[in-house]
Amino acid sequence: MDDRLKKIIDRSDSIVFFGGAGVSTESNIPDFRSEKGLYSAQQQYGCSPEEILSHTFFMRRMKTFFDYYKKNLIYLDAKPNKAHLAIARLEEEGKLKAVVTQNIDGLHQRAGSKNVYELHGSVLRNYCMDCGSFYDVEYIMNEDNCKEGIPHCSKCGGVVKPDVVLYEETLDESCMMGAINAISRADTLIIGGTSLVVYPAAGLIRYFNGDNLVLINKQTTPYDSRADLVINDSIGKVMDLSE
Repeated sequence: MDDRLKKIIDRSDSIVFFGGAGVSTESNIPDFRSEKGLYSAQQQYGCSPEEILSHTFFMRRMKTFFDYYKKNLIYLDAKPNKAHLAIARLEEEGKLKAVVTQNIDGLHQRAGSKNVYELHGSVLRNYCMDCGSFYDVEYIMNEDNCKEGIPHCSKCGGVVKPDVVLYEETLDESCMMGAINAISRADTLIIGGTSLVVYPAAGLIRYFNGDNLVLINKQTTPYDSRADLVINDSIGKVMDLSE
């Protein structure tokens, strides 16, 4: 682990980690917002990822939505990386109180993190739009449960929608409030793998009133000047506890 970060962690009692796509890309989950992801979506579907992953598109063109969604947002073989494992260990040690994530892959929980606020939902959870029945990710990936690629409820026949916040949809209020409360009580906020430009999630930083703001990202962010420590490097490398 980076020595400067270790010193801050050692003197902290209430850490919150706030992470974005850069945490997942190190587990070989591509960022669909990247230039490559944008190009691929335009070439194959004639639309941007943001358009395909909007509520309007979902309601109007479900077959195309699910084709894109299954190919580009679900990575069942992905495993937690060094950053996920380090964050889970800090929680186990009592140092870290919460994880706030923009990612939807569930890797923080798989690594062992327990108090996780998933701002944008999770691909692992899916619900029937009619009766509310729950389905796991394997169910919607099984074509036997789909009609023309669209998963349907085995109980009532309704469409099964991923528990993922689409563009044009609002974030879950209870999740947002939990994240805000955790951040406002933290003495150290570690932000990793996010450019801090996606709102409203990026706006959560304004609720932090603690002592140490740490930004770990390969590129600069609009908040670098406010941070006590800025590290422009791989989040997994910086947080690797084996070093």
